[in-house]
Amino acid sequence: MIVIHLWSLLLKKLHLFKYQRFFRLLFWLAIVVSYTAAILPQDITLQIATWSDKAQHVLAFVVLGMLLRFAYPLGYWYALLCLIGYGAFIEVSQYFTPDRMAEYKDIVADTIGTFIGLKLYKYFYKVFK
Repeated sequence: MIVIHLWSLLLKKLHLFKYQRFFRLLFWLAIVVSYTAAILPQDITLQIATWSDKAQHVLAFVVLGMLLRFAYPLGYWYALLCLIGYGAFIEVSQYFTPDRMAEYKDIVADTIGTFIGLKLYKYFYKVFK
């Protein structure tokens, strides 16, 4: 409990919400890296861990959801729709990419990850603003 309190004090001192340019750079870097990893053949792409494919989708979109809200002053529903659209775009791209296949379950995992990421942003906003 003490560690969490100290961590929250540190984040408050950093003024996390004042670094929009930095978060925009991180967001677009994450978009480029995630899209590149999604369309490269699977034997070339870097495996994050031995986690399942769906867990990797959830993790990626948790990060994208948080970065999107830190980077841009978008509403919750607009950010959710943007990232679901991005997930669908990845699946359409994979449909036309050799050695890849599109799955609707990936879009579901992307949606769950986006939802979690946006909720985490809301938590950080309430606690550290």
